[in-house]
Amino acid sequence: MGVKYTLFNPTTVNYSKMKLSNKQKQHLKGLAHSLKPVVQLGSNGLTEGVIAEIDNALDHHELIKVKVATSDREMKKLIIEAIVRETQSIQVQTIGHVLVIFKPSEAQKIVLPRG
Repeated sequence: MGVKYTLFNPTTVNYSKMKLSNKQKQHLKGLAHSLKPVVQLGSNGLTEGVIAEIDNALDHHELIKVKVATSDREMKKLIIEAIVRETQSIQVQTIGHVLVIFKPSEAQKIVLPRG
């Protein structure tokens, strides 16, 4: 009768299923306010290279802005859902064509308030 321990491995956690409290979202929105978009989607749309770049930026910064330049609302919504799903990140907010996403890294550079 042994006890099994599971170590927390942030690379295997699906953060898109994680829920943030309103207090935590407000904190992240405040931090994101001064940020510029790190990745901008061009005419090629959402490619594997763009997803890899977003994932790399999330690993480095944890909180980033992505500019989704499309005039079609449905297409924008689908692209945003795909970005969140593929990067396993959390959608903090969307304002116009700018998406703010968060994904904690192993270093945990951003400390979320309790709540």
